[in-house]
Amino acid sequence: MHCEIRPILPGEVPLLADFLYTAIFRRAGEAPLPKSVIHQPELAVFIQDFGRPDDHCLLAVVDGRAVGAVWARILSGPVKGFGNVDDKTPEFAISVFQEHRGKGIGRRLMDEMLALLREKGYAKASLAVQKDNYAVRLYQASGFEITGQNDEEYIMVCPLK
Repeated sequence: MHCEIRPILPGEVPLLADFLYTAIFRRAGEAPLPKSVIHQPELAVFIQDFGRPDDHCLLAVVDGRAVGAVWARILSGPVKGFGNVDDKTPEFAISVFQEHRGKGIGRRLMDEMLALLREKGYAKASLAVQKDNYAVRLYQASGFEITGQNDEEYIMVCPLK
């Protein structure tokens, strides 16, 4: 399987809605949430008006189809992301469609986005992840460290310099 990692094209930005929905962690046996959940302000902030100067997105493409995405943006408005640490740090979101998980695509997306953010001069990147999400190990392997937590989630930061 050949997987190309490349920047998102302007006409592909609507795909982020599907990737955002797929990124919502659900424990085994939990019923799926309605797709409309992505329109709640605390989730919509991750994709709304995507394409600003501090918005960055990479797609994983297999056989001409986008199967994964990683995006980072600075969330400094009135509604901030779950992993927001300050107004200068891009916050990560990552999603790989279920049938393509476990093939190293998520790791490649993470590594390439971290390299892109380093190249752009950011000092660090952040994210939030539910404590029992299997992706915690991926994030730690990519250089993210737990810097805070609440009842449900870890706040993780990856130094880029």
